[in-house]
Amino acid sequence: NEFGYLSLITDAYSRKIVGFDFRLDLSAQGCLNALTMALSQRNTPWRQLMHHSDRGSQYCCKEYVDLLTDNKITISMTENGSPYENALAERVNGIIKAEFNLYCRMNGFEQMKEIINKTITAYNSARPHGSCDFLTPLQAHEQTGTLKKRWKNYKKLSNTKLQHI
Repeated sequence: NEFGYLSLITDAYSRKIVGFDFRLDLSAQGCLNALTMALSQRNTPWRQLMHHSDRGSQYCCKEYVDLLTDNKITISMTENGSPYENALAERVNGIIKAEFNLYCRMNGFEQMKEIINKTITAYNSARPHGSCDFLTPLQAHEQTGTLKKRWKNYKKLSNTKLQHI
């Protein structure tokens, strides 16, 4: 059994996966390929971007940092590596794995790449998000302005209920 590693670049505004790469190793090349794909789709080069990641060695390597700085992208990294500090990435990873069943075993590298391509296309075009006014990532990506968040803040809800007791 082989493991594969999926590198994703997600737009925080729309939740659209704008870059990805699937490899058999955890080298920085997968992240570089995903970032290059994302940059090739960028149609608003004048807008300031921020890249947020954990402190994995792939994101700290010279080539990756150079690609970000060459494109005038601000770098942001988690303070201590807690998944809560990278919640958006963790959420997208969870959706891709669980809702689209990417926990499956590989039946070969090329077949898995094909499954991942189809999964990301379906995720971007068919899966609505409560954090984006129940638009799909592709629909949200075409919007401007603030997108209404339609999910409930259960932590805030719990605190409000406690205040009434």
